[in-house]
Amino acid sequence: MRFERRPHRPFALVIASPVIAIAAALAISGVLIALAGAPVLEAYYQIAVGSFGSKLAFTETLTRATPLIFTGLAAAVAFRAQVWNIGAEGQFYIGAIAVAAFGAQATAGLPAALAIPLLMFIGAVAGMIVLLVPLGLRLRFGVDEVVTTLLLNFVAVLFVSMLIEGPLKDPLAFGWPQSVPVADNAILPKLIERSRLHIGLAVAVAIAVVVHIVQARTVFGMQSKAAGLNPRAAKFAGVPLASTLIKVACLSGGLAGLAGAVEVMGVKGYVTTDLSPGFGYSGIIVAMLANLHPIGVIAAALFTAAMFVGADGMSRAIGIPSYIADVTVALSLLTMLVALFFTQYRIRK
Repeated sequence: MRFERRPHRPFALVIASPVIAIAAALAISGVLIALAGAPVLEAYYQIAVGSFGSKLAFTETLTRATPLIFTGLAAAVAFRAQVWNIGAEGQFYIGAIAVAAFGAQATAGLPAALAIPLLMFIGAVAGMIVLLVPLGLRLRFGVDEVVTTLLLNFVAVLFVSMLIEGPLKDPLAFGWPQSVPVADNAILPKLIERSRLHIGLAVAVAIAVVVHIVQARTVFGMQSKAAGLNPRAAKFAGVPLASTLIKVACLSGGLAGLAGAVEVMGVKGYVTTDLSPGFGYSGIIVAMLANLHPIGVIAAALFTAAMFVGADGMSRAIGIPSYIADVTVALSLLTMLVALFFTQYRIRK
């Protein structure tokens, strides 16, 4: 028995692989739920109710999915070109703190129609800079960006902590470590009144569509795909490898930084060190579940957000830990990796 690489990946298998992976992850998680002494079907029913069973639940799920779309796109764009960006969490925080730092000065006197795009741009540029540093080390010295981007996450969070405990600390926060708030003219409008769901969701979906068009219809999209499939062959064929990877890093880091900016401008209004419950790391799972497809990222982010939001309701309803959502999402990544392997290889005797 041996594994043989498929000459091409069947489209039906590519579409079915995420569904199979999620079903397998839910089945394995069901065993853990049963071992905890809870009814499995009831647990999953409570997750569905907790994430989609009411207006509040539905809007909270969409609100949670918004930054996951951005960070999922950041990972998908980078991984497609073999730029292993594990640092979306740090880029998220730097994008967020950039908005807090420049918000009042950059948007003073501006109408919301100008202030909001300007701050989004500032957050995206901040995220770009964070990723360009490890990419520069890779291109110049051959340093593995998996290590540098991962370690920069901790540097970024500590840097943000220093700023919100020092020069950017809100003097009206009664000693609580948080940044100065974003100006009122830069707060994102709500999509649904009396909810936390903001226009950032529409922006995230629109950007996912644009990224898909860029990847499928432009020279840069083809160059980044070629760089990911075989860098040496791409370079031999005339693809400017270094400049292509720099563009990929700018797009990937910019999306992660934009996630932080949108989260601050749409939900919190200020920066704290617990702003992200792991959006950057979860974005990697979202990208893999989507098979690195920008449109698939939207569905994968919705599933991941539903698991996290619904698990809280399940925990209250049947009394088992909400950490089962973390287990299920992590298992989804593992089962997706297995599914991806079998979309590329088949078993031969």
